[in-house]
Amino acid sequence: MFKHKLPARLILAALISAAIPALADEAHASTICTIVADAASGEIVKEEGRCDERAVAASTFKIPISLMGFDAGILKDAQSPALPFKEGYADWRPSWRHTTDPAKWMKDSVVWYSQEMTRKLGEPRFRNYVQTFQYGDMDLSGEAGKNNGLTYAWLRSLKISPREQVAFLRKVAMRQLLVSDTAYDMTGALIDQGLQPGGWHVYGKTGAGLATQAGQADAADRYRGWFVGWATKNGRTLVFARLTAEEKVSVASSAARRDKVVHDLFSEASGL
Repeated sequence: MFKHKLPARLILAALISAAIPALADEAHASTICTIVADAASGEIVKEEGRCDERAVAASTFKIPISLMGFDAGILKDAQSPALPFKEGYADWRPSWRHTTDPAKWMKDSVVWYSQEMTRKLGEPRFRNYVQTFQYGDMDLSGEAGKNNGLTYAWLRSLKISPREQVAFLRKVAMRQLLVSDTAYDMTGALIDQGLQPGGWHVYGKTGAGLATQAGQADAADRYRGWFVGWATKNGRTLVFARLTAEEKVSVASSAARRDKVVHDLFSEASGL
């Protein structure tokens, strides 16, 4: 037992300070669309906002890359292959400058690992997967004039709407894509967000990218943020997507976006 108690005003100040970052992240985001569908029937159970508006797939594309990689045998399990960081790789976050395996790739959203996976797939096989998946607008051109679609498409040219995300995720949740059981099992394991207090077991991936080319969007509307996935409870599976407009993006804002979706849709009070 502690012998000394902090003054109430200091406790209150500490609580406020801890809450400020999360509140700030949420304050700088506005929801463009939230859409939820029953995976089995396709029935839309919740739809709010502009759900046909497309945005770059960004790191939500790690879900299809994971399916491709495990199906092709390039990805082996959660720890293999472990690839070393090399100078010249994308290192926008310090955590990316380390040896990365599939679990770390998904957890830390490591861009260069995605790029190594698509390089190993090669352009013909990569394109075939995207077309077979019918993923978004299927634009694999990449950055304008740079012929780098194999490694940059999902960061620049490949766009998808929340409604299209849900359509794709239905196929994943219902195992309707032509990939192996291992691909489904391992992808689900890598994006497992755990059992929530409301009884829903949530699987999902965040993502964020520029709304337009840098400098062409208003500061408060510069980025697009995603949290997409599926959730299961009592034999029922729902697929979901939320797209937001954000002034800035960070590890903290991605976590806040994920947590808000889980609270809004899959808490005890959500009603779904």
